[in-house]
Amino acid sequence: MIPETAMFGIPQWLWTIAVIIVKIAIVLGGVMLHVAYATYFERKVIGRMQNRLGPMVVGPYGILQPIADGIKSFFKEDIIPTNADKPIFFMAPILGLMAALSSLAVVPFFNGFVVANINIGLLFLFAMSSLAVYGVILGGWSSNSKYSFLGALRASAQVISYEVPLGLSLVGVMLMAGSLNITDIVNAQSRYPGGMYITAQWLGFFVFVVSAIAETNRSPFDLPEAETELIAGFFTEYSGMRFALFFMAEYTGMIIMCSIAVLCFLGGWTLPPFVLKLMPFLGAVPGVVWFAMKLYVCIFFYYWIRATLPRYRYDQLMSIGWKVLIPLALVNIVITSLIKMLVHPTGTP
Repeated sequence: MIPETAMFGIPQWLWTIAVIIVKIAIVLGGVMLHVAYATYFERKVIGRMQNRLGPMVVGPYGILQPIADGIKSFFKEDIIPTNADKPIFFMAPILGLMAALSSLAVVPFFNGFVVANINIGLLFLFAMSSLAVYGVILGGWSSNSKYSFLGALRASAQVISYEVPLGLSLVGVMLMAGSLNITDIVNAQSRYPGGMYITAQWLGFFVFVVSAIAETNRSPFDLPEAETELIAGFFTEYSGMRFALFFMAEYTGMIIMCSIAVLCFLGGWTLPPFVLKLMPFLGAVPGVVWFAMKLYVCIFFYYWIRATLPRYRYDQLMSIGWKVLIPLALVNIVITSLIKMLVHPTGTP
């Protein structure tokens, strides 16, 4: 709690700024560490699923591989196409990463720890995820390459198609919690009999998971990158650290989507009441531990999907978004609204 008067001779406004800076440093440091080792664990997990070992050379069991990859990317030559629009070519990967990192401002990792606890947290997340695609579009267009441009066009169509069901899938959660504030949504789940909204919002959760995979351009919906058709898609002409920035933006987006799933459907940092009643000692475990465990399960699901399913055709990708997910999301909203109207006709939670 920031004091009303100065502490140790330091004004209140300076304390406020210092607390915000410390929170930003902790969040960025923790997420960037997870981004680095998410690549390592993905290679190890998929390697095991394909009867391989994955990285094994740099450090024990390859544990230092992300550090080696980062150093290599930093010192690699930054190649710029002759006919590229250079200012936009430089700006695109930075724009994509900044949009992804800005989303972290409203993500509460445990009770009371959030950089900006605003009342429209979910809307802010949707806005930032929409902005992230501009980095992809600008990167593909400014490269002056046919492959990159086709990847950028695919990314723009994909985001338009899947941003709609992604937002609609969370309307049921908003109706049940009665708030757009993410902390309030988690607290509402702790008072819910099941402890998690996934028990009532399983249809919305399904729509959210599929839309989140497409939103982050991950397999099997990685059509903007499709190596078999477009070499590397929108970042074909990128190299060195700029190439790494696109990867950082993708894995940051993946962590953010998994965090939303945990916070809105899986109870966040809380445990269901019946679990605490059966095993009261679990209440002594810090909430950030439960949040991290749920987050890791969701990230593992991304890896599992990548190792299991082949890439969809582009027409199939569009059809799933418009013909399947949007109708399912609308059905979920209607059912949730009817149940809430019947159970709580006065609108009280």
